[in-house]
Amino acid sequence: MNLSKLIVLCTLVLTTSTLFSEPTTMPSSVLDYTVKDIDGNDYDLAQLKGKVVLIVNVASKCGFTKQYAGLQKLYETYKDRGLVVVGFPANNFNGQEPGSSEQIKQFCTNTFNVTFPLMEKVSVKGDDKAPVYQFLTGKDTAGKFAGDIKWNFNKFLIGRDGAIANRYDSKVTPEDETLVKEIEAALGK
Repeated sequence: MNLSKLIVLCTLVLTTSTLFSEPTTMPSSVLDYTVKDIDGNDYDLAQLKGKVVLIVNVASKCGFTKQYAGLQKLYETYKDRGLVVVGFPANNFNGQEPGSSEQIKQFCTNTFNVTFPLMEKVSVKGDDKAPVYQFLTGKDTAGKFAGDIKWNFNKFLIGRDGAIANRYDSKVTPEDETLVKEIEAALGK
């Protein structure tokens, strides 16, 4: 093989491997992901950059389901200042979110008048954990907020900078004074 053919072949191999290789950089924020919304459409979380985001794994048949009302109230109260609540339905805990996307949307709309963004049902733990939740719970990406989701209605507060500002377990209601103060502080930045 002559030198010119070898150069062409090497160039082709390098170009092809670059085109089809996986990205080598890890997203720097949970807002670097694109997910599916409750209607099956792509929802680029990057559109939320510069806002304060409260990400919550939700379920329709849980003792904490009434928190939907509080989440909706938080959203209505602070959305004009830049807060977005994002609900991720999950069926990881005792089958408490068994419905289809259509059923979940109908329940949330009819029962709690939810208008904040809802995503398609995902897994928040286990081998099939959604990439967003891998980021939110991973040691390398979530730092001191890392760790498995223990139940429905865990909350992650994401600051305007896209970083995880805090994490709250299910018992912390949307009306909790500490949560509200931290949201207000994040909105003030």
